[in-house]
Amino acid sequence: MSNSKLYKGSLNTIILKLLNEQDKMYGYEITQKVKALTKGELNITEGALYPALHKLEAEGLLDVEVAKVDNRLRKYYKLTETGTKETANKLNELAEYIKTMQALVSPKLA
Repeated sequence: MSNSKLYKGSLNTIILKLLNEQDKMYGYEITQKVKALTKGELNITEGALYPALHKLEAEGLLDVEVAKVDNRLRKYYKLTETGTKETANKLNELAEYIKTMQALVSPKLA
């Protein structure tokens, strides 16, 4: 069974968490990092990643820095101060969600 629908709702949190740890990353680098961390279980497509990055940028959570690499322009994404605060909020929300789901899936017997 594919978990892609479950991951889709967490994409923004995944992006924010990676950028919080890595300072700045470009799109392809994000997809490869997620693939490596999940041992290939989660493959983020460009069709999902870039709209999410653009939305986070529009919300003021990301800054974009353009650099020339091998004669090509590369966009690096990094968290704004607001983005750093939102990352902490999103991670807390996700932890609570996981805790709630765990209680539903594997309730402790009284």
